[in-house]
Amino acid sequence: MTAISFQSVSKTFNGARGAFKALDGISFDIQEGEFFGLLGPNGAGKTTLISILAGLMQASSGRIQVHGLDVQTQAAQVRKILGVVPQELVFDPFFTVREALKFQSGYFGITRNDAWLDELLDCLGLADKADHNMRQLSGGMKRRVLVAQALVHKPPVIVLDEPTAGVDVELRQTLWQFIARLNREGHTVLLTTHYLEESEALCARIAMLKNGRVVALDNTCDLLKNASSNVLRFKLDEQLPPELAAQARVTGRIVQFPAHDAAQIEHYLAALRQAGLVAQDVEIRKADLEDVFLDVMGAAS
Repeated sequence: MTAISFQSVSKTFNGARGAFKALDGISFDIQEGEFFGLLGPNGAGKTTLISILAGLMQASSGRIQVHGLDVQTQAAQVRKILGVVPQELVFDPFFTVREALKFQSGYFGITRNDAWLDELLDCLGLADKADHNMRQLSGGMKRRVLVAQALVHKPPVIVLDEPTAGVDVELRQTLWQFIARLNREGHTVLLTTHYLEESEALCARIAMLKNGRVVALDNTCDLLKNASSNVLRFKLDEQLPPELAAQARVTGRIVQFPAHDAAQIEHYLAALRQAGLVAQDVEIRKADLEDVFLDVMGAAS
């Protein structure tokens, strides 16, 4: 069964500088029980698409269905089966954590769900904060509360928009353990994230957006299999010559080159020696999702 269906979804914003097309004919389906990743650079259209899915804005054309229900014409029914964790930290400063969850439950007409709320608090590491006022919490703790609020009604479809942005490693591990458990129990999960290692580890299938269009859509393992090359990785204290820098991905001292075969690896190392540069901690690794992502984004330019 199809959990979410995006059907030729487009969105145009009109401003002082003219029309801007944030989404351009997005079409793909997410099946029930999938853990699906939606990736793309800033401005690719991910949050716009999520906002339309959540009913926070209307598409200029096209439609989105959740379990066969139209998100615009059947919004009240869709809200009952959809749990959305927004990117922004939005909270009521006058409630305790438990009060916030009870209040959220009330939106869905749910009462006497204390056992489930206790489970949410425990699984998300919030049990010792249950009676703390929301404004007393750190940013990471507030993020956990947002996740709990999205799950109070046990929605079959869970949408996570950058849920671990700017939070600590402990939260990321706690959150993913819990969300992976819900997915194993049959919940559909749609995730947007800039942490590509999370997508690689969690998502069975991935769509990549650029400039409001789908530029890649495939199983994660197939995307990795189709990667153009391995990667030569090393550390360097000096600057690369311009002709080498144009072919490399440089992050601080770490330099990475796509390496199709042994001859190409030797070519890069010889060029370094000729330039009088000394590579440190040299290694060859398999391409990961970040390499695939950069290849796809570069090809879609």
